[in-house]
Amino acid sequence: MTLIKSISGIRGTIGGEPGNALTPIDVVKFTAAYAATLPQRKPRPNGEKYKIVVGKDARMSGGMVEQLVVGTLIGCGIDVVKCGFASTPTTEMAVLFANADGGIILTASHNPKQWNALKLLNDKGEFLTAAQGQAVLDLAEKEDFNFAEVDNLGTIEEEDFTDKHLDAVLALPAVDVEAIKAAKFTVVVDAVNSVGGIIMPRLLKRLGVKCICLNCNPTGDFAHNPEPLPANLVDLCETVVKEKADLGVSVDPDVDRLAFIQEDGKPFVEEYTLVSVADYLCEIAEKEGKPIATVSNLSSTRALRDVTEKHGGKYYASAVGEVNVTTLMHKVDALIGGEGNGGVIYPAIHAGRDAMVGVALFLSNLAHKKMKVSELKKTYPQYFIAKNKIQLSDSALIEKILNALKVIYAKENINDIDGVKINFEANKTWVHLRKSNTEPIIRIYSEANTMEDAEALGNEVIKVAQNIINGK
Repeated sequence: MTLIKSISGIRGTIGGEPGNALTPIDVVKFTAAYAATLPQRKPRPNGEKYKIVVGKDARMSGGMVEQLVVGTLIGCGIDVVKCGFASTPTTEMAVLFANADGGIILTASHNPKQWNALKLLNDKGEFLTAAQGQAVLDLAEKEDFNFAEVDNLGTIEEEDFTDKHLDAVLALPAVDVEAIKAAKFTVVVDAVNSVGGIIMPRLLKRLGVKCICLNCNPTGDFAHNPEPLPANLVDLCETVVKEKADLGVSVDPDVDRLAFIQEDGKPFVEEYTLVSVADYLCEIAEKEGKPIATVSNLSSTRALRDVTEKHGGKYYASAVGEVNVTTLMHKVDALIGGEGNGGVIYPAIHAGRDAMVGVALFLSNLAHKKMKVSELKKTYPQYFIAKNKIQLSDSALIEKILNALKVIYAKENINDIDGVKINFEANKTWVHLRKSNTEPIIRIYSEANTMEDAEALGNEVIKVAQNIINGK
C-alpha cells in the first residue's frame, strides 16, 4: 500500500490502513483541507458559497472516491459541479466554463488501476502553486476543520463539459478543420479503456477523420500498462499497419498526455509530440511577425530549443513538473510549452496539458505539410535520450555529488534550478541529474545525436559521480 503526498495533491493505492494508502479517511481529510484553504486562495468577504468542479477518469475506484469528495465538499458548505467522466483538461476548462472557484480531478494519470489520486486546481483551472499546495498538506496534517451546519450545506449539479471543451479546441485559429477534413485521415486510437475513449473519437469525428478504436470502452479495466510508452503499445502499432492508417494515437487514462505512432508502425517518440506541434505554431507566428517563446522542462529534448531558434524565437527551461512549466510560461508569455512525456500546453486555450489540443494541432500541421508522419519526423533535429540512475546508500551524498559536478564541469553551461543540468553546447548534448523525492536515488537523463552517444555521456557522468562517492 502506498500514499504519496505532494503540493499538487495526493495519490495512492486503494485499500489498506489510513495514512499508508488512499483510504476513505485520507480522501475526506485532504478534501476537507482543500476546502478549508479556499479563503486563503480566493477571499469571500461577504461569505458567499464557493463552487468546486469535480471530474474523474474511468478507473474502477472513481465512483467511490467521487462520492467521498463530493460529500465532503457539501459538508464543508461548498456547491459542487459534477462533471462525471471527464479528461483532466476537460475538468480544468470546466472550472472556467462553470465560473467555479477551483476543481478536483480524480485520476492517478498513467498509474495502474489500483491507484487513484486527488489533483487540486485553482480558480483558473490550473494546479495550485507550491505554497498553496503546502498549505493544504499542512492543514490536512493538523486536521483543523470546521464543517457547515445543516442550513448551510452545499448543493450538487451535474454537467458534461466534453462538447464545450471540443468547441474551444476547434475554435482555435491554428486548428485548420477544413484542411484536416480534406486530407481524409484514418487514425487508430488506443484509449486504454478510460475517458479518452469518450472524448478522442468525438474529436476525430468532428474533424472528419475516420477513427478506429482500440480499448475505447471506459470501464477502467486498463487493457495494458496505461503509460503511453512503446513497450505498452504493441497492439496499437500493429493495428496502424494492418489498417493502413495515417496515424496512431495513444493517450493515458486522463488524456493529458499522448504519443503518436507513425504509419509504418514505429513510434514517433513521445518527446517529439511537443516538438512537432511547437514547430507548426512557431512557423505561423514567424510569418505573422509575432514574438515567439517556448518552454519545456530541463529533462526534455533539445529539439524544442532548436526548432524555436530556427523560427527566431527564445527557448526557456523550467524545473520538472507541470506547475513549474506553466508558471514559467506565464512569466515569459510563451506561445507553447509542455513536457517531453507527450504533454502539450497551449495557453491560447488554457494552461494545462491537453491531448485533444495536441492531436488537433498535429493533424493541422500534417494536413498542411502533405507528407507521411514518418517523413514529418525526419524534418526535425534527431536526438536520443538515455535514462539511468545511481542508487545511493546515504541520501546525504546526493548534494555532495551534485555540487562536485558543478565544479568539475564549470566551463560548460550549467543550470541548477532543479538538480544539475550540464549543457555541452559545442556538440549539442546534455546530461541532467535530479534527486528522487522518495528514495536515495539520483536520476540521470542524457541526450545526444545517437542513443550510443547518449548512453556514453550518461555513463561518463556516472563514473565521475562514483569517483566522488569513493573520495577520488
